[in-house]
Amino acid sequence: MNSVQKTYRIASIPGDGIGVEIIKQTIRVLKRLEELLGTFNIEFHNYDWSSERYQNTGEYIPTGGLESLKNHDAILFGAVGSVDVADHISLWGLILPIRKMLGQYVNVRPIRILPGLSSPLKDCSIEDLDWVMIRENSEGEYAGQGGITHEGTEYAIANDVAVFTRQGIERTMRFAFEIALSRPRKHLTMVTKSNAQRHGMVLWDKVFHELAPHYPEVKTDKMLVDAMTVRMVLKPRSLDTIVATNLHGDILSDLAAALAGSIGVAPSSNLNPTRQFPSMFEPIHGSAPDIAGLGVANPVGTFWCAAEMLAWMGETKARSSLMKAIECVCAAGVRTKDIQGTSNTFEVTEAVIRALEKELTN
Repeated sequence: MNSVQKTYRIASIPGDGIGVEIIKQTIRVLKRLEELLGTFNIEFHNYDWSSERYQNTGEYIPTGGLESLKNHDAILFGAVGSVDVADHISLWGLILPIRKMLGQYVNVRPIRILPGLSSPLKDCSIEDLDWVMIRENSEGEYAGQGGITHEGTEYAIANDVAVFTRQGIERTMRFAFEIALSRPRKHLTMVTKSNAQRHGMVLWDKVFHELAPHYPEVKTDKMLVDAMTVRMVLKPRSLDTIVATNLHGDILSDLAAALAGSIGVAPSSNLNPTRQFPSMFEPIHGSAPDIAGLGVANPVGTFWCAAEMLAWMGETKARSSLMKAIECVCAAGVRTKDIQGTSNTFEVTEAVIRALEKELTN
């Protein structure tokens, strides 16, 4: 076994519900992978930022918490959401501040059908659905601009201002073009709603068309978001890399995950491409309070997140080994109920660990 070459400091934020369970099992997998490869070491630092903490203290993130996160190489996030706290409070109290303050302006969601899984789309094969969705992650409808006038009266007026800056659009577009260029098909589809939203979305279109000539090897096309939902369902093979605004990317990526078999296996990466601050890796599913504590949550989405985190840190061998193990286990039928299996969270985890041991000790 090789001597340890590098130590990574990872902030672990389990959050709520099944997030606690899947992060626990993901850490087990990563620690075993660390032992088997012997080329890196991971130090996990737990942050108990949850809805329970919010109810007890009035805040998710304590004073100085975001500064503390900057001392890590990456963040592994579980899920947030509780029946006792309104969704907009948990979102704006935890996830969005992290994304904004740490400059995680790109959200990347790889979407494909894992071996052993099937798409609800008729006759859709593994080759037909293999996408990467690039979502702008800091602006748009999630910029937080707006307010309520005459709140609590019958004359209440509420508005949310979608904010689009040329800088924010361009840096996301360039990232998307680079991803498309790195993929075999070299095809980028841009999604907006510029026929109805004639200012911000039109700026999106303009920047996209200005950048396209700088990437002559990348084939491009444009879709309105409503038409895009139809194309994703009827012509999945026609898509490859997709770039979309914050809100549209959020919605479309959930649809994409369902088309690929289950939202329970889908990962996402909140990236700071400058690497000035750490990036955050989280499954796209929620906290699922209805099954929390039952030990039946699907850990695959978080395992895949861990693989993406390893790749982002430069541990390509570890990433490849973990993805092979995930695919092997899914193909063998060791799956949770949401993907037509009978195994529980722990059993899936044990199977992934055994697959890693089989590959890396032979």
